[in-house]
Amino acid sequence: MNFVILIYELFRIGVLGIRNKIFISPDGKKAVVYLQSLGPIFIKFGQLLSTRTDILDQATAKDLQSLTDNCKPFAVEQLKQIVKKELGDTVDNLFLSFEEEPLAAASLAQVHEAKLKNGKEVVVKVLRPNIERDVKRNLRTLKAAARLTKYLYKESDRLKPIEVVKDYESTILRELDLRLEASNSNLTRKNFIDSKELYIPEVLWDLTTSKVMVSEKIDGIPCTDIKQIESFGIDKKKLAENGVMIFLNQVFRDNFFHADMHPGNIFVSKLDPENPGYIAIDCAISGSLTNEERYVLARMLQSVLKQNYQSLAELFISSGWVNSSSNKIDLENTLRACCEPIFEKPLSEIEFGKLLLYLFQSTRPFGLSIQPSLVLLQKTLIHIEGMGRQIYPQLDFWGIAEPYLDNWLAEQFSPLKLKEFLVENKEDILIKTSEVPKMLFDALDELSNHSHYRKENAKLIKIMEARLEKEKLIIRLIGIAIIVITVLIIFSK
Repeated sequence: MNFVILIYELFRIGVLGIRNKIFISPDGKKAVVYLQSLGPIFIKFGQLLSTRTDILDQATAKDLQSLTDNCKPFAVEQLKQIVKKELGDTVDNLFLSFEEEPLAAASLAQVHEAKLKNGKEVVVKVLRPNIERDVKRNLRTLKAAARLTKYLYKESDRLKPIEVVKDYESTILRELDLRLEASNSNLTRKNFIDSKELYIPEVLWDLTTSKVMVSEKIDGIPCTDIKQIESFGIDKKKLAENGVMIFLNQVFRDNFFHADMHPGNIFVSKLDPENPGYIAIDCAISGSLTNEERYVLARMLQSVLKQNYQSLAELFISSGWVNSSSNKIDLENTLRACCEPIFEKPLSEIEFGKLLLYLFQSTRPFGLSIQPSLVLLQKTLIHIEGMGRQIYPQLDFWGIAEPYLDNWLAEQFSPLKLKEFLVENKEDILIKTSEVPKMLFDALDELSNHSHYRKENAKLIKIMEARLEKEKLIIRLIGIAIIVITVLIIFSK
């Protein structure tokens, strides 16, 4: 089934590519139309590319930026019907005024300006009709490709394609419930409530459902509009640095980060040009890491920055990111050979996103395993660095990150942090401690039983292994037969 889906989708992608002339003298405008025709997930891929001026020319990147909020809109009458069904009343009765021309049309939803009966200016966000069907169709393609990759690509265990797609599936499907976006917005707003670095607009819960969300209207400058940023006299260096601080605070302080920070979702505040901040919308995609993942990430960044390759090699092995049997000295030499040519440049010219990619490529022979839970974080970092360098090309990510990470790691081992952990988890600690004697006795009983029935267990294990081998052979033969029959059916029509 996966094979059939993939063949069909590849055929569809090829036909649409020919129709949009993307394979003949491709350019940004053709790419925009092509990606829109493929579906919402491909549009999001284009949004990511729009920030990568390091790999695309300026004209193409600018064309792709239209995918962030300038997709093809759907009919306003359809939108009004959705609002009526979800909120139980007509647009005319709910709002004092309603702008029929969309403020923005994105891959999953459309936004219109409106004014409440009390005069408050708001924006109304409504999911596109049949968007769930379109997203699931794109996901089927990704799942089919991931499964085929697992069977055909010898290094698939390192890349974990199926896990990555499943993780992305749960993320993108959460975007199809605007109540989750509203909840994420509310939490992020609380985390930065007293901060000048980031502002999150207020959500009006009484007018919010799974398909409609009404929130406070914001007044900001698109983060890619450099001329307008300059016209307001905004300190671009400070603005870019504040973007890095937002990333660090969300990941390490709050452990809850906005994971869809493409240009269409980020605006620049006009309120304080000397100490400028951002305004973020669309918090549908968010992420968090385990404490261990945050610790490994911080140590990795710190070790790379200090060019401590011995510590970095030990970290990769102890965290399980590479095979535990890896030779530490060989890994250390590989990491040094990868990083040292890069660090010949000034720190302000080194992009962590690229460096991370080089690290992954160089440690491939050691079985580097990419953690699916870090995919969102990597994407967020690429967005942050891409936008930051568009605003201020000399952005020094490392100069801001180094003291922050040093302080954060020091805090993790402070007596106050240990006390805080013990207080927060005292019930669990007491319960687990009380279970220790029983666990010891159970373990002794199991050892005794294993010794007594060792011969019987060994025979049983051999029988089970033989059965498993037979079942594996049968499954393989069935799989091959299905593929052969499917191909014959396709080419016989």
